Amino acid sequence: MKKIHIKTWGCQMNEYDSSIISKVLKKKLNYHITNNFKKADILILNTCSIREKAQEKIFHQLGRWKYLKKKNKEIIIAVGGCVSTQEKKKIFKRANFIDIIFGPKTIHRLPKMIKKLKKKKKKIINIKSNNLNKFKFFKYNTIKKVSSFISIMEGCNKCCSFCIVPYTRGKEISRFPKDILSEAKYLSKNGTKEIILLGQNVNSYKSKFSDGSICTFSKLIKLLSKIKKILRIRFTTSNPMEFSDDLIKTYKNTTKLVSYLHLPVQSGSNKILKKMRRSYNIKKYKEIIKKLIKIRPKIQITSDFIVGFPGESKKDFHKTLKLIDEINFDMSFSFIYSPRPKTPASRLLDETQLKEKKKRLYLLQKKINKNTNLFSKKMIGTYQKVLVEKKIYKNNKKYFFGKTYNNRTVIFKSSKNLIGKLIYVKIYKAHMQNLKGKI
Repeated sequence: MKKIHIKTWGCQMNEYDSSIISKVLKKKLNYHITNNFKKADILILNTCSIREKAQEKIFHQLGRWKYLKKKNKEIIIAVGGCVSTQEKKKIFKRANFIDIIFGPKTIHRLPKMIKKLKKKKKKIINIKSNNLNKFKFFKYNTIKKVSSFISIMEGCNKCCSFCIVPYTRGKEISRFPKDILSEAKYLSKNGTKEIILLGQNVNSYKSKFSDGSICTFSKLIKLLSKIKKILRIRFTTSNPMEFSDDLIKTYKNTTKLVSYLHLPVQSGSNKILKKMRRSYNIKKYKEIIKKLIKIRPKIQITSDFIVGFPGESKKDFHKTLKLIDEINFDMSFSFIYSPRPKTPASRLLDETQLKEKKKRLYLLQKKINKNTNLFSKKMIGTYQKVLVEKKIYKNNKKYFFGKTYNNRTVIFKSSKNLIGKLIYVKIYKAHMQNLKGKI
């Protein structure tokens, strides 16, 4: 039995793509997944280039795989994801032992690439595609999950000055609603109770129904909520630029849409937002949150922050800290700015010392962590409706793991198998990463 090992870095889109890779290779070539890379016949790296550190990790990993290739020349090593479309043939120069380079939109072509490689013994690069054919393979899925991803679009048109995604994933292409609904129904029949809609900017989703009428993101959510076996809907990532009133109203009319929103703001300074080419200001961002809270008073808001963007002064940074206090963000993904090739921001003058950037990141994360702890502690003594996702084992004891309506992880004991059920759990303890509860 031939075996494949996939190493995935980056966003949920990459995780989704890796699941397609495993399905396609199993169906077309009868390859089976192994977690032990030393036993694999094919090693695949699905990469992320959102930050320089993430990109360099890839070449360190490839260096470890190089020794396996030296021992066994029949092992195939393939690199995909955003780094492959960013670096292209340069990857062969840095790591000449690699056999295949593929792109995010060409993952479904891997079986043919592998066959061609074995036949002609020549390196292959296949990264270009203008369609979304990769999404046709969802029915190959045999793994049953309570919570499943559905990618609804690919690419981004926003061209923020710091972001490499438009260069690596291309322009926005939205899937047809009938295809997304078909995937959701298929998943629901196979045990999925919650779907997480994915895209670089999901609220810019726009497609057409078979009659030619327009399907917006809010319409898509409403249609998905009508699938009986789907109990919850989440989405990531959205952008304040296109967070419409129509989408805000969806929180009022669609109870299956969870009371949790990840809405990246990046900075609390209008000056920095302008440099980032984020076409909104802080006033606009706060108006969105205010409208949401009016409809869903207990909604939890999380965000992304870039610290030390070129030109960010101490005053600009303190405006970000002030915004955190005003919004009361629950959690965050926060990073020091990392210049990416070809992006406009990479050409900006950056005079802030790394030591100062690290200090700012520490202060920001400390403030956010304080909020996280306070929100969690407020939940002690409350009854939360938890969607049970899986079993976990800690110290040889069996527990169950699930998520609340506001996206908190809860761990609890049960003598019954409750996977896939919505149950009430009373919270009695709060930790940084999770809550403890009793049925």
